[in-house]
Amino acid sequence: MKKFFLTCIIIAVFAACHKKNDPAPQPTTPTTGSRTEFSLDTLYLYASQTWLWYDALPSYTTFNPRQYAGYGSSDLAALKKELFDLVQYKINPSTGQPYEAPIGVNQGKYSFVEAGNLTTGRLATVSLEGKGNDLGLELAIVNGTEVRVRYVNPSSSAAAAGITRGCRIITMNGTAVSGNSTTLNSALAQSSLPLTAEKPDGSTIDVTLSKSSYVSSPVLKYSVVTSGSKKIGYIAFARFSVLSGAQEQLDKAFAAFADAGVVDLVIDLRYNGGGYVQTAEYFSNLVAPTSANGYVMYSEQFNGLMQSGKATILASIPYSDANKQPVYINGRRATYADVDYSVQKNTHNFSKKGTLQSVKNVAFIVTGSTASASELLINSLKPYVNVQLVGAKTYGKPVGFFGIGIDQYTVYISQFKSANSKGEGDYFDGFTPGILSADDVTRDFGDVNELALSKAVAWIASGAAPSGGRMQVQGKLVNEQSVSILNSRDNEFNGMIREGNSMTLNP
Repeated sequence: MKKFFLTCIIIAVFAACHKKNDPAPQPTTPTTGSRTEFSLDTLYLYASQTWLWYDALPSYTTFNPRQYAGYGSSDLAALKKELFDLVQYKINPSTGQPYEAPIGVNQGKYSFVEAGNLTTGRLATVSLEGKGNDLGLELAIVNGTEVRVRYVNPSSSAAAAGITRGCRIITMNGTAVSGNSTTLNSALAQSSLPLTAEKPDGSTIDVTLSKSSYVSSPVLKYSVVTSGSKKIGYIAFARFSVLSGAQEQLDKAFAAFADAGVVDLVIDLRYNGGGYVQTAEYFSNLVAPTSANGYVMYSEQFNGLMQSGKATILASIPYSDANKQPVYINGRRATYADVDYSVQKNTHNFSKKGTLQSVKNVAFIVTGSTASASELLINSLKPYVNVQLVGAKTYGKPVGFFGIGIDQYTVYISQFKSANSKGEGDYFDGFTPGILSADDVTRDFGDVNELALSKAVAWIASGAAPSGGRMQVQGKLVNEQSVSILNSRDNEFNGMIREGNSMTLNP
């Protein structure tokens, strides 16, 4: 779960003691060195005070951050390697592996470092401000050969051309399409792409997609599904975009659910890797029953140094308000060392929104791409409604952080973990669904015959957990267990953002 503060601070020196509490002892570091060496030192010092598991780290002398100077082809490569090695020190006793086990070369599961933008995190086709600049679709490869559209961004060129999730791509650039992900991704990167597609209803279309700028809603689709006497609200939500770009469509969807007499929901988060926590909280308040009003939604638990005000290095980061203007305390410029990191001040309660009052059952459709703020939403609602997961195991990201600027780079190192009102939050291995289902990319969002949605509806209607299912692949019905689905690329945002100005300052 990525958590960012939207303030970019360039730090090339070390923080002075600031808090009235006894500060954490600062390691003795060299006062001379290259720009790269100072950046490497600074990364170690931040980790030694703000990493969630800071007490697992060796001393400065033992670790020797400057050993990474000259690593790889750039300073960014050196910082990535240092960060990766730092976050391998804390072992999860339940697995015997690091909490931040490797997911790639010099990349742990949670923490990362990047150049530039603090607000968008890793590359995504649509930013969390809802802005896209591409063709507007993503693809999946079924059983190594068949290419399907797994989603289309609203307002994009693909959406305007009538392409939907479930379309089968027949040709690209006038050539029969192949299941080679490199070839597919090269085509998606073109400024113009002619293609032929077969729609889910069997009709074919020839279109030319053009790369363009657009603003896209995170609500991919919503509808009311009828099953017997039950009215079930369905919503597919792509990302937790900035609230101003998501609230209108969310309000429309939930008003439609309330008008239809819905008391059960299917929330489709299969590709939702997170986003703004403010939007996740708003979504939670739309779903939660009125009886949850005022009760704990979730809490954030920072490390002991931060909670006790001893993470003095945070005095290097000036604190700004919502308009990015300086904040002053008794005539002194406030910093992030002034933030109250106690559990009490970082506990968030439900404040009911909308007119959907008495939700009873919620089925979440999830995959390994479901992460961070999506998992926070699921975990926060568990104590208050009957929750079922349908699909595949989620990513497992109960930790969060805010961005720290070091020279021209930004570091995100795990600084807190979240927990719901029952104190549950150690889902480092993800949530395992009670109902397994393949991601049926042969059908559009909201199609009641799509495997995951059909199983969710069946669970709500009967309380039973259906198993098994079949998909239409290459003209034949195939058991879902024998179907392999590979995303041509994974461009979904993965993380969580809370604006720094939303936190509480000590007087």
